[in-house]
Amino acid sequence: MTEENGKINAGKAPIHILHLEDDPNDAALVKATLEDGGIRCVTTRVQTHDAFVAALEHGGIDLVLSDHTLPQFDGESATAIVRSRWPDLPLILVSGTLGEETAIEALKAGATDYVLKGRLSRLVPAVNRAMLEVGGRAGRRQLEAQFIEAQKMEVVGQLAGGIAHDFNNILAVISGYAGLIETALPPESPMLAFAEEIRHATERAAGLSRQLLVFSRKQTIAPVSLDVNAVVRELDKLLRRLIDENIEMTVVLGDRIRRIKADSGYVGQVLMNLVVNARDAMPNGGSLIISTTQVTLDETQVRSQVGATAREFVMLSIRDNGTGMSDEVKAHLFEPFFTTKPLGKGTGLGLAICKTIVQQAGGHIGVRSAPGAGTTFEVCFPCSEGVETVEPPTVRPNLMPRGTETLLVVEDEPAVRQLACTVLEGLGYTVLPAINGQDGLRVARELRSRAIRLVITDVVMPVMGGVVMAEWLRTAYPEVKFLFTSGYSDDAIDTERVVERGDGFLQKPYAAATLAGRVRELLDAPRGHAQA
Repeated sequence: MTEENGKINAGKAPIHILHLEDDPNDAALVKATLEDGGIRCVTTRVQTHDAFVAALEHGGIDLVLSDHTLPQFDGESATAIVRSRWPDLPLILVSGTLGEETAIEALKAGATDYVLKGRLSRLVPAVNRAMLEVGGRAGRRQLEAQFIEAQKMEVVGQLAGGIAHDFNNILAVISGYAGLIETALPPESPMLAFAEEIRHATERAAGLSRQLLVFSRKQTIAPVSLDVNAVVRELDKLLRRLIDENIEMTVVLGDRIRRIKADSGYVGQVLMNLVVNARDAMPNGGSLIISTTQVTLDETQVRSQVGATAREFVMLSIRDNGTGMSDEVKAHLFEPFFTTKPLGKGTGLGLAICKTIVQQAGGHIGVRSAPGAGTTFEVCFPCSEGVETVEPPTVRPNLMPRGTETLLVVEDEPAVRQLACTVLEGLGYTVLPAINGQDGLRVARELRSRAIRLVITDVVMPVMGGVVMAEWLRTAYPEVKFLFTSGYSDDAIDTERVVERGDGFLQKPYAAATLAGRVRELLDAPRGHAQA
């Protein structure tokens, strides 16, 4: 509780006082003194041990006032009971027979304060002080709980980031070799469909990995000028496979929608998460509507949206006619690990991840829902401004570009290193492998020439990472280009600086065709041309 004009509960509900007192006249005088002092209260008077304990166990007590001596009970025993079972409940002794030594012993035993019946002018300040201390302790406990929760989330986030990093290395190998199989098979081979399914499965697994990276805040974001309508159209078939057959999905795309600047993979992740959430809210079937529109917010609306700085937005709306949500559920909806789904049916991360992705893009996400009235999620992305960049073209596995340049591949994971070397050597390049940054410097020194045109390097490696190695190599090979790869974005790399230098960044897991296409783009691009 907070003090306002000397009244601890001004404008609030009255406090509930349990008064242990055998004299009804004294009890009435105490209550009148409190109310005259501006303390609104509801009192429950008891006289015996059993009645005292029963009132406390019933709950809702904010403060205990206790006489020191009663015919069948006493204040010392009452204090012991309160402190043993309700340690945070304030207890003030109000007695006419309390001597100084007895009062001191009572305070040592756990009483919050004492007031003599002959000096009730002290009662209101004593109650004010006791209730303010309760509020202070509650605030400290809340801060302590938030701090502990933040520490737990940090540990979980670090664990999630590490798992995703290792998982992405495994997926890179699976996806890469699936791409090589697709390249080697003739178009009429029935095995081609199997290889494609393997590659599609790794893409879905990579989506799960992206969720872990978003949660751990270690993901690499590659924002480009993006058409939201194109993202929805591209995912249309996948979304229809995600929902049940008894759900009718309708897509309504707005006309003349401006572009946004965001990572297409993460925008797609938001859409898929919200569609899955809508599906789970309609177990018996229903209607799902996905729509896009251009919206303009006025200054008041902009200020009301946390993190919003623009006025022009593209709104992606996902509306279902499912079970809906109560206000209590909506209040916790975007909290990590909060879920209303049964055990094993949800992680509680989907909506928290959506909020993180949208905020990182400078947008905001809102929800309108009520029990039995369905749910509408409204995701607003700010319209892009300035020079527009476009996504790199998709390279088909059977049309991977070739080359004859000398490349240095630096990767500490043996399977990923072998994959990259196999892909690039098969395309005609001369490939020099290295197991870490220090080994990469050794290979470059032993070459004793300026033949290296491009270095493909992991960012985080033991002994020496890719960024430190790159700084050393730049002094000896000023014209060399770099393609950094990583399973997650670590503080060790500044992706914006990488782009400005004309280097490239490739997120793991990557397909063989993606690696080949990015390598060729960097080699053919003039120095200083961004290839992120």
